[in-house]
Amino acid sequence: MRQEVQSPQPPLLEVSRVIKHYNGAKPALNDVSFTVRKGEFISVIGPSGAGKSTLLRCINRMIEVTSGEVHFDGARVSQLKHAELKKLRSRIGMIFQHYNLVDRLTVIENALHGRLGAKSTLAGAIGNYSREEKSHALEVLAMLGLGEHVYQRCDRLSGGQKQRVGIARALVQNPAMILCDEPIASLDPNASRIIMDHLKKFSKEMGITLIVNLHQVNVAVNYSDRILGVNSGRIVFDGTPDELTTERISEIYGAQSDELIEGLQKQYAT
Repeated sequence: MRQEVQSPQPPLLEVSRVIKHYNGAKPALNDVSFTVRKGEFISVIGPSGAGKSTLLRCINRMIEVTSGEVHFDGARVSQLKHAELKKLRSRIGMIFQHYNLVDRLTVIENALHGRLGAKSTLAGAIGNYSREEKSHALEVLAMLGLGEHVYQRCDRLSGGQKQRVGIARALVQNPAMILCDEPIASLDPNASRIIMDHLKKFSKEMGITLIVNLHQVNVAVNYSDRILGVNSGRIVFDGTPDELTTERISEIYGAQSDELIEGLQKQYAT
């Protein structure tokens, strides 16, 4: 019997020749192109000011591109009207370096904010959540080890706990993709490991695509399926962790690379 050849799945995300200028200055992003498959865990590394945060915000159109195109699951992001854009953003979670929580609200109230994109403005303003939505939020918080803190105010949590609330808020959206902007930059090594372990687990077990901006090269190497290296708004490396040689790190980081390479060498020596 003749076997049918399955055609490859189209990419979940396609970034094509994206340029972003701020006030006519040197471009923050300069002719950036790459594709992302469903379920990939991608780290974006590079020096401060390289354009990593701008890249994430162009993907979900928190900022507008100057030129080029972003396609998400077949939709041309730049052409979406308000209601369509809100619907698209409900499928793209976002996790921030400084958490972006409402500190005076409880853990579960902050987690439920992930459902706002699926609601009318009025329903969101009065906190009109269904029993199913509340049950799902409690489930997610329990998975993240926050079951005992659901009714605690967020201003009483540690940094690592706050970031787990941020992850919960993204997960209750039932996203196809989560964008993470320096999610461990403010955390100690132990809290950082917990956060990265959770992100990897959700990517692997739930098939959620992760794009994670990181300063820590060793973390990118340990957790990623693929790494993008950005310098001066351009992608100068796109490959697997095994392909990230010391020469490529030097190309990404320039003068800052020696300390990073030394740290990686120490890691591999232990």
